[in-house]
Amino acid sequence: MLEFNRAKVERNVRDADTDDLLDRVTAYRAGMEPEAVEIIEAELARRGVDRAAIADYEAAACGDVVRRPEGFAYRCSFCDRPAEVRRWGWHRFWGLFPILPRVLNYCRWHVPGEGEGEAPTEPDDEP
Repeated sequence: MLEFNRAKVERNVRDADTDDLLDRVTAYRAGMEPEAVEIIEAELARRGVDRAAIADYEAAACGDVVRRPEGFAYRCSFCDRPAEVRRWGWHRFWGLFPILPRVLNYCRWHVPGEGEGEAPTEPDDEP
């Protein structure tokens, strides 16, 4: 297990955007070190996001999140957002040739529509 490096975590949290921090402190919270959660909550408070806003974000954005048995969210296979859908897809050689079936995780931006072979690489309109 890696040793907790407070300075590195603080630097990472300072550089992260607010939505990413909100995902970490809600959807990924169960898989994080308690010290890291405290650092993230302090940074969010510094940015003007209070506990009530965190709870509102969790209710709005994390209701459909697919959680691992350990209690935290699966990460999207195409970005760092929490996954809302898990389904079988293909591991592609050079991104082109399907060679192995595997379970893929999709956030709300990357989930393919019915009949689509695979998710797009970026969402069309990101808020």
